Amino acid sequence: MGEYPRINLVTMVRLGLFQAGLGMMSVLMLGILNRVMISELGIPPLVAAGVIAMHQLVAPARVWFGQMSDAHPVGGLHRTGYVWLGAGVFALLAWGVVQITWQVAAQIALGWTGVTWAWVALLGLGFALYGLAVSASSTPFAALLVDISDEDNRSQLVGVVWSLLMVGIIAGAITGSWLLKQVELDAAEAVVRGSVNRLFTLVPLGVVGLAWAATAGIEARFSRYRVRSQVVEREDQITLGRALRVLTASPQTGLFFSFLLCMTLGLFMQEPVLEPYGGTVFGMPIAATTRLNAYWGMGTLLGLGVTGFWVVPRLGKRPTTMLGCGLAALGFLGIMLAGWVGQVWLFTLMVFAFGVAAGVTTTGALTLMLDLTLAETAGTFIGAWGLAQALARALATLGGGGLLELGSNWFGAETFWAYVPVFGTQIVLLLTAATLLRTVDVKAFAHRTRAALGELLAEELE
Repeated sequence: MGEYPRINLVTMVRLGLFQAGLGMMSVLMLGILNRVMISELGIPPLVAAGVIAMHQLVAPARVWFGQMSDAHPVGGLHRTGYVWLGAGVFALLAWGVVQITWQVAAQIALGWTGVTWAWVALLGLGFALYGLAVSASSTPFAALLVDISDEDNRSQLVGVVWSLLMVGIIAGAITGSWLLKQVELDAAEAVVRGSVNRLFTLVPLGVVGLAWAATAGIEARFSRYRVRSQVVEREDQITLGRALRVLTASPQTGLFFSFLLCMTLGLFMQEPVLEPYGGTVFGMPIAATTRLNAYWGMGTLLGLGVTGFWVVPRLGKRPTTMLGCGLAALGFLGIMLAGWVGQVWLFTLMVFAFGVAAGVTTTGALTLMLDLTLAETAGTFIGAWGLAQALARALATLGGGGLLELGSNWFGAETFWAYVPVFGTQIVLLLTAATLLRTVDVKAFAHRTRAALGELLAEELE
């Protein structure tokens, strides 16, 4: 394997351009389009959250796409072709979803009929297909990161790529804010439609370009896949039943899954409601609420950097994660306080502070996650944790929209109190996550899962 060149920092940053593109798309699909649906078009929050969540509910397909890229190369390459094809398809689907959204809004204005529900179902299908295309692109990309890296530089690669994801979110927020600056509060639908259509044309095209720039020539030069596949059992050979035997061997797995679920729900349930909160409670125009993603992203970048280099080495992984959960809960208290007193500057500051807390929590949880992963089955464990997070993100989207709908019915859609059930639930979830984390025993997990892996390998030799 010595003949393979090692990736340097420049190559790592270049690879991060793909994640930056995904960050930009998340701003468009989860932030801007959600805000337009609820605040500008009057689509009920639960309906909006339900269709958006479809792109996460198809997350189990990630395993299949990973196996496809292992077994069926495209153009002689196992990963790159899937990355490019998936990026092209999700860019087209993002534009198509917006066009369906206009039809849904028009039908809702006429009343809830069978035709209306048919358009809503089509919109949900569009988001599901978008999620499949993202999975088809992002899963082989993640496998590419494994193929081109070695154990001693993999953590550096992941750190750089994760940071570029946050940079993409910030860039997407700034770009969206600039392209939507002419859309003021209560703007005519024609103005909203024209600006949003332009945004969902230019940015996805740019993201496809980033996907190409990030990966062109990388696999052919750096991939160790062919050598490793001759001596290492690949993920496509690990059946679901065998993987589950190792994953469920220790009760610590269930505890960590519970923690991960509560933490993810606590951190992301506000995602479908934060921008509508800014528009409804503070009267912020769409460009201003789009910039909230930039403030959150900058705070998260700060939290990631400070925590990785300073907090974790001093406090440890579990205390750092618990601290992050507590700080995030305080952030939501601050966001509610800002709404109570009606101060935009305080709201913006609290969004930034929540971003810092999210960075602290994420860094602690990710580093702890590496301790809850066996080197021999790293792909299986990381895939399982990733799937758990994706499903939790879907539940967070549904839960945020559902709680906003509930709050709107109780207190009225145009009031601060409509959003309190969402933020209050997140505080409870984050505190519950911190409590669960106290019960996770990393050493017990490693001992039992390694024993289960040994039993599995012994069976294969018989």
